[in-house]
Amino acid sequence: MKVIVFLQILGLLLLSNFLYCQGLARHLFVVKEAPYTRLCSTKNILTVNGKFPGPTLHVNKGDAIIVDVYNKANHNITIHWHGVRQPRYPWTDGPAYITQCPIRSGSKFSQKIIFSKEEGTLWWHAHSDWSRATVYGAIIISPKIKGINYPFPKSHKDVPIILGEWWKSDIMKVYEEFKQSGADPNVSDAYTINGQPGDFYPCSKSETFKLMVDYGKTYLLRLINAALQDILFFAVANHRLTVVGIDGSYVKPFKVDYVAISSGQTLNVLLEANQPLNHYYMASKVYSSAKGIAYDNTTATAIIQYNGNYTPSSTPYLPYLPPYNNTEASVNFTGKLRSLADDHHPISVPLNVTKRMFFTLSINRFPCPNNSCRGPYGGRLAASVNNISFEFSQIDLLQAYYHQINGVYGKKFPNKPPLFFDFTADDIPSIYETPRRGTEVKVLEYNSTVEIVFQGTNLLAGGSDHPMHIHGYSFYVVGWGFGNFDKEKDPLGYNLVDPPQQNTISVPKNGWATIRFRADNPGVWLMHCHLERHLSWGMDMAFIVKNGKGSDAKLLPPPPDMPPCN
Repeated sequence: MKVIVFLQILGLLLLSNFLYCQGLARHLFVVKEAPYTRLCSTKNILTVNGKFPGPTLHVNKGDAIIVDVYNKANHNITIHWHGVRQPRYPWTDGPAYITQCPIRSGSKFSQKIIFSKEEGTLWWHAHSDWSRATVYGAIIISPKIKGINYPFPKSHKDVPIILGEWWKSDIMKVYEEFKQSGADPNVSDAYTINGQPGDFYPCSKSETFKLMVDYGKTYLLRLINAALQDILFFAVANHRLTVVGIDGSYVKPFKVDYVAISSGQTLNVLLEANQPLNHYYMASKVYSSAKGIAYDNTTATAIIQYNGNYTPSSTPYLPYLPPYNNTEASVNFTGKLRSLADDHHPISVPLNVTKRMFFTLSINRFPCPNNSCRGPYGGRLAASVNNISFEFSQIDLLQAYYHQINGVYGKKFPNKPPLFFDFTADDIPSIYETPRRGTEVKVLEYNSTVEIVFQGTNLLAGGSDHPMHIHGYSFYVVGWGFGNFDKEKDPLGYNLVDPPQQNTISVPKNGWATIRFRADNPGVWLMHCHLERHLSWGMDMAFIVKNGKGSDAKLLPPPPDMPPCN
């Protein structure tokens, strides 16, 4: 009898695995170390399929695919599909200890990726420790119907342009030292464009990325900010860029001399090759608004090289990029974003809000015994949302929720901070510096319409921008401003007609931003600052969106090969 039952269970598992994988395009991701040389020295870095940046995924709108992730590295890993909605299926979303436990060294996890409304450019990256410093790649999502192109002039060529960072030291050593010290991490030694630092760095000029262009043709640059710690400015010398998309959605086209792109964000921009035949730099450098915080002050470059017979200038033209601390330049760009919102690409901004929340975003400090840490005043730097510094459990929240395992998380994440004060004052009492630790989630009713006001604070480390990302959702950015949010006056200026639809929003230094979305994707979904040090310090939390009525409004069951927890 026991044998029969065992065979029946085995048969069900095999059938489940067959149905789970049947008929879907498959991609192979082998996570492994590979030697790479940058800045005159060679080190082993973590890669996918030995590539840096990793492979580009090409899909059509509404596709579902399987990515077989084999972990051949010497430590655990997860992979996140940034900006992919994953309807009712957070199981393969990827953030460690939120929707899964890490894929152990020597193990495999077949991740089902479900695309729905997204179209344009997204990306994938590691979502465990700081592995995403080198583990990332582009996702290109084409229109579903052949012959239907994007709602902007047809480009001659699509080119992913991935902005990143490079450390001479092993990134995990940088991470471990950061955790032990309690202070800010060591800044990167270089920025990169498609994995290469460019002409202004030692031992780099021969490998600088070059984009060959034909005069008179248009190129679609798919910009991705994969930098671990920074918001970046980007421009192309002597060429204006036409912005046509952000975070897998379309915007009303507008021309700019430069863009500001937050860590985690993607932008689609058109480059018209309409200048005299020559070589021109594209360049990227940091936007860093926090006072007294170290930053990498170098500039990454790549080259736009026109095809044809000519003698190029001895040195390519270099574009103007705003000063590193020019907050006005950053918000002047982001303030121009508007959803396309036409008949073929409608939007649906929630007008009747049923759940309002006010989230403060702060850099904080924990005391250390005998002031033994290297953070401010001998303490340990921390970060918080509504004065709660998030702690990860050793069982992922999704499995705890699905299997009703008690004691893993609490359900009392507050709708507002414990105390209201002048959040952006120059001198805030030190009594507000210490948050409380906790693993708290916010439970949302299915189909509720949500508004969140993100309020930056000037606590401790000084005001800085915070690129906030929500997994499983895109949201409408209906308003933003400087100073303390005024609940009476500021909503009067909300854009409820054509606000941009994003998955990552940079809350401006000493300012606020308001987003709205409909909670119609059941499951457990992480929200966090996309600056990796802020996430590591605790500027994150999670939403649980409850099931709705009907089978198409309920969380789907887990795949058969979920990575086990310890």
